[in-house]
Amino acid sequence: MTSAVIERPAVDAATFAREIAGGYVPVVLRGQVDAWAAVRAGRGGDRAMATYLAAFEGGQTLDVMIGAPEIAGRFFYNDDLTGFNFQRQKVALRQLLGQLVRYSEDGAVDAHALYANAATAPEHLPGWDAENHLGLPTGDAPARLWIGNATRVATHYDESSNIACVVHGRRRFTLFPPDQIANLYVGPLDHTMAGPPSSMVDPENPDLARYPRFAAALAHAQVAELGPGDAIFVPAIWWHHVAALDPLNVLVNYWWGDAQAASPFGALVHALMAVRDLPPAQRHAWRGWFDHYVFADGADEVGDHLPVAARGILAAASPARTERLRDFLVRLLGGKR
Repeated sequence: MTSAVIERPAVDAATFAREIAGGYVPVVLRGQVDAWAAVRAGRGGDRAMATYLAAFEGGQTLDVMIGAPEIAGRFFYNDDLTGFNFQRQKVALRQLLGQLVRYSEDGAVDAHALYANAATAPEHLPGWDAENHLGLPTGDAPARLWIGNATRVATHYDESSNIACVVHGRRRFTLFPPDQIANLYVGPLDHTMAGPPSSMVDPENPDLARYPRFAAALAHAQVAELGPGDAIFVPAIWWHHVAALDPLNVLVNYWWGDAQAASPFGALVHALMAVRDLPPAQRHAWRGWFDHYVFADGADEVGDHLPVAARGILAAASPARTERLRDFLVRLLGGKR
């Protein structure tokens, strides 16, 4: 059985930083962006929402995913995982909005799935932030708009913290803690739809005969349905499936977090090559190294027995240490600087 995501009313910046962003659980913020001009415009219906958005068109085309009616809005792999069940096209904002409004007003049951994803406001909708300011501490993260009809994004994770704000339509989020990875049947790591790997299981119609461990993941799932003006905080590395439920849906999100010198996912991929296929005894021995230098409490202090000048890549985090680590990695991998 799933459970509901924790909910609370809208918060100010200080409360968000103190009570939410520092935690590691999803939180729904009801009415967080009710005051946005875009949310108010959308109360006039789909055409009013489209008219409001079109006024921001900055001339840059959008990256749009287009799927045939047969995919029922679920963007995913094709049957043999050699490709995907959708195409990508560059589409002007007004063209996309016009088609979505036509689908909405015609009540089309055979509509193509249309989804513009992660369109950054400064490039694609200049002036957006002046009328729709989040006011929460997300660093300099740009607003990114997601515009489409009734579509579904496969269960995936992001390496950054995320706050997603529903502007128009309804969105259903189904979230899984990071430790459920073994029960999610993750797809290819190096052949993905939009960056991060995705679960192979459709959480809205799971094939438990094929993916039996997913039943255990569902026992840990958290679900929330958001309407216009609502927001949700999704911590980094939490898995989430997102379903847009109406003929026209608009969401704005912000990814932010501490700047990483390197991707943890990249480190994982290198470990697949360097560690995973070692004999069991050696792999177990290297686990001890990883625990000692990376995962154990106090791992950032393991070089403290050395003189400061001799700590090298074990020194405290700093730009200089990052550069030294990069140089050392390049030498280890046989490359050139």
